This record gives sequence, C-alpha cells and structure tokens, in this order.
Amino acid sequence: MTASNSSAIPLSRLGVVLTDRGSRYAVTGAPVTSRAEVDQVLATLKKDRSYAKATHNTWAALLPTGGLKADDGESGAGMVILRMLEREELHDHIIIVTRWYGGKKLGGDRFRRVQDAVRAYLDQYSS
Repeated sequence: MTASNSSAIPLSRLGVVLTDRGSRYAVTGAPVTSRAEVDQVLATLKKDRSYAKATHNTWAALLPTGGLKADDGESGAGMVILRMLEREELHDHIIIVTRWYGGKKLGGDRFRRVQDAVRAYLDQYSS
C-alpha cells in the first residue's frame, strides 16, 4: 500500500485510560491482516505528535502468518498484549499500548497497567 492509503485503516483510540504514579497509559487498536498494515497503523498513530513522543508504543497483532509483537523499550509488554489477543482469539487486529513515563519506576506493576489498558480496549471493542 502506498503512503496515500495510510488513513484507510480506521484507528480506534480510547486515549488515556489510566494513570499510575504519574505514568499515563493510552490504548489504540485497528484491524490488520499483514505486517505492512501494522506498519501503516503505527505510522498513522505516530502522526499525532504526543504519540510520537511517548516513552513507549508497545504492540501486538495476531495475523494470518502468526503473532507479531514489539516492546518499544518496555521489555515484555508486547508479549503481555499478544497473550491477551490469543486468549480472546482476536485475530487480524493490532492493539497498541502507549505509555508516557511519569518519573517513577513501576516495576512489575507496569505489566498490570498494560493488561488494564488492553482489557479496557477489549471491553470497548466487544461492546
């Protein structure tokens, strides 16, 4: 697909769904069926300056060719998203959890926040 088609994939943005010790988490999703569409969604999301400047944009997708994920510096977060997609059997879809770091390390709680953000998206998506 060409760059002119980048807006063809509709993004579902829930915006900031939770905060923890200053860190803010947002979640976005979209239907995708290929790595090229994943890249297109990420590029579209990052056209928004606040998302482009976020500390982490972690994501996962279940495609016909298998699962893909990226931590974007938030080690292990992509796998958390991927496992949730697998449990929900949500194929041909990408979920992106964006974090703006708030100055305090969250330790293992960061994975719970990623799960909370994905759950908020899945709850909204299935409604």
